[in-house]
Amino acid sequence: MFSPLSDGGEATADAGASVPISFVRNIDGHQPASTDFIKYCTLHKIFEPVDCDEVRHLHRHSRQSPVPEPEFAESEGSLADRAYRLIRDDILNGVFPAGEPLRLAVLRDRYGLSFSPLREALTRLSSDRLAELASLRGFRVAGVSLDEMWDVIGIRILVESEALRRAVRLGTDDWEARVVASFHAFGKAVARHELQASQAEGTFDQALEDRHQGFHHALISACGSPALLDIAAQLYTRTERYRRPVLSDELRARPRNLLEEHSALMKAALQRDGEGAVRLLAEHYRRTGELIEAGLKNASTGAGAGKTTRRRAAK
Repeated sequence: MFSPLSDGGEATADAGASVPISFVRNIDGHQPASTDFIKYCTLHKIFEPVDCDEVRHLHRHSRQSPVPEPEFAESEGSLADRAYRLIRDDILNGVFPAGEPLRLAVLRDRYGLSFSPLREALTRLSSDRLAELASLRGFRVAGVSLDEMWDVIGIRILVESEALRRAVRLGTDDWEARVVASFHAFGKAVARHELQASQAEGTFDQALEDRHQGFHHALISACGSPALLDIAAQLYTRTERYRRPVLSDELRARPRNLLEEHSALMKAALQRDGEGAVRLLAEHYRRTGELIEAGLKNASTGAGAGKTTRRRAAK
């Protein structure tokens, strides 16, 4: 491919292009191939385009003493992402109740992370409305109320209704396959959940919730708008604060055919009945809100009765 080295210290390609000798020595000597050399040869069609990492791999292992790959520590960004997920899940699962201070020292001891990624995670959680910054007191878990819950559910219906209309209109065969596959996975999770008769009351089934979220995401995944999908994901997280603590017990008290509701929603979407699918989606979310409201009221009544009993006992 190359002519012999000329007196001028250059290797000449067949096409007439010249390559600096330092680049050739990188290939023939004891150092890995230069990225500039590979790009140069590719540009002038001296040989077919190749993967730079593959060339380095071949030259490295052709020698008796390979150069070890450097090891990299986990980046600050990935630590912040990890902190965000851990704190978010504990807030959603009720480990940190509404109004609970989120002290950095406590979080450091719980998760084994330094203050820097924890601060970044708390800032992100405050933008998600899961945490709030109290003046001179640091972060704490954001409060909850029925008014906020219904407000979030209403906005979620607006956002996901538009996303669902677009997905029904724009969705391809691949979108249909995702919807069917996610519904099948959700049905399997529901069946396993129902078989776990020994499951303690109030225990949240994370596997079931993951499949449930996957189905709802699949429904709107073909909407063609990353912004709509981001807003929908944020609203989903905010409604989770209300669903997780009360929904398991309420479903036992008031049985609900989850598979039937989701099956009807899937069929309407696959039949390209956009308005019908939107109507079923809104009914589904409002029914969930009614169950949550009943659960919160029952919990409040129970707490009030407990206080009354303790006051009477004190007398």
